[in-house]
Amino acid sequence: MELRGRIVSPEGVISGTVAFGRRVNELRAGDGADRWIVPGLVDLHLHGGGGGDVMAGVDGLRAAARFHASRGTTALLATTLTASFEALERALVAVREVIDKPGKDEARILGAHLEGPWLHPDRLGAQPPHARLPERWEVERLLEIAPVRVVTIAPEIDGASELIADLSGRGIRVQLGHTLADAACASRALARGASGFTHLFNAMSGTDHRHPGVAAAALAEGEWAEVIVDGEHVDLTLIRAARRAIPGVYAVSDAIPATGLGDGEFELGGQPVEVRDGVARTPEGTLAGSVGTLGAALRRLVASGDTLAEAVRRTATLPAEYLGYEDLGRIAVGAWADFVVLDAELQVEEVWCGGERIAGRAEGED
Repeated sequence: MELRGRIVSPEGVISGTVAFGRRVNELRAGDGADRWIVPGLVDLHLHGGGGGDVMAGVDGLRAAARFHASRGTTALLATTLTASFEALERALVAVREVIDKPGKDEARILGAHLEGPWLHPDRLGAQPPHARLPERWEVERLLEIAPVRVVTIAPEIDGASELIADLSGRGIRVQLGHTLADAACASRALARGASGFTHLFNAMSGTDHRHPGVAAAALAEGEWAEVIVDGEHVDLTLIRAARRAIPGVYAVSDAIPATGLGDGEFELGGQPVEVRDGVARTPEGTLAGSVGTLGAALRRLVASGDTLAEAVRRTATLPAEYLGYEDLGRIAVGAWADFVVLDAELQVEEVWCGGERIAGRAEGED
C-alpha cells in the first residue's frame, strides 16, 4: 500500500510517498498531495468515548477503542477510575481480553493506566469516592491481570513511598496526581522512582510562591508530564510554561464515555455528569474529564503557535517514547504503519492502524 502527501517524519516534513504493509517499508520523496500524513496519535489517559466506557467491560472498551481510532488515536492506555477492587478487576480482565484478541477498526490497546485507587480522598475531583491506602494483596492481584503501564498515586498517603519504589522497579511508570502534597514530598517521590505527573496542574497542589506544591515540583524537577489540551483544564500560559520547563510534556485527552455524544446528561463512574457547550462537569461544577479527542488537541496546539511537527511530537511521539516504544508515534522505516491523513484544516480524512484502514466517521463530521 502507498499514501502520498506531506509526511511528518522524525527527519522533518517529506513531500512524497510512504509505502507500507503492516509496518513502514519506505519513504520516497516526490510530488506531495495537498494533505498531511502524520503518525497515529497515542493517548495515555482515556476513560472512554462514543458511549464506550473503559470500566464497562469488553464491549465498552471496544466501543471506546473504535471511536477514538476513527478520530485519529491509533494506540491508547485504557484508563480506569478510582473504584472498588471488584470493579477494577473486571476492567483489567477486559483490557487483557482486548489486548489478546484485538478487533477490527479498534485502536491498539497498549495496557492500562490505573488512575487510582491510591489517591488523596480530598483531591479526587470528579473521581468516585473509593480512594484508599495501598494493600499488598490488591496491588499484586491487579498487576497479575493485565499489563499495567502507568499508575497514578498521591505521594503523601501512607504506603505511597514504598509502592512508588516497588512499581517503578518493575518498569511501571508512576505518576503523581490527585494529591495535596507539597513540593518537598513530590521531590522525594521523584527520587523514589516516580517519573511523571498526571494531568499537570489539575487535581494537585499548585505553584504558590511561598508554599509550592506538586505542580511547582513538576516545573522545577519534572522530566515527563501529561497535560489536558482542551481549552478548559489548563490556561495556555501555563501550558507554555510547562513546555519550557519540562522536556517531555505530552498531551492527553482524559476523554470520558460521553465524548462525541454532544451535550446532555451522562454518568461517569456512577456519578451524574452534565455536558454543556462541550464541557463536562459534575452537579457541583467540577470539571469531569474532557469530551475532547487527541485530534482536537493537536489542532489546538497548532492554533496556539506550535508547528504541526511539534504538535505531532506532543500527541504521538513523546507519549510513545515515554512508554519505551520506538515503533509507535513516528513515521519511519520499520515503525508500525499507523497514520492519520489530515486535510488543510487538520481535520481527519483517513486513519490507518497496522496497515489497515479504520472505518468510521472523520473528526470533522462531529
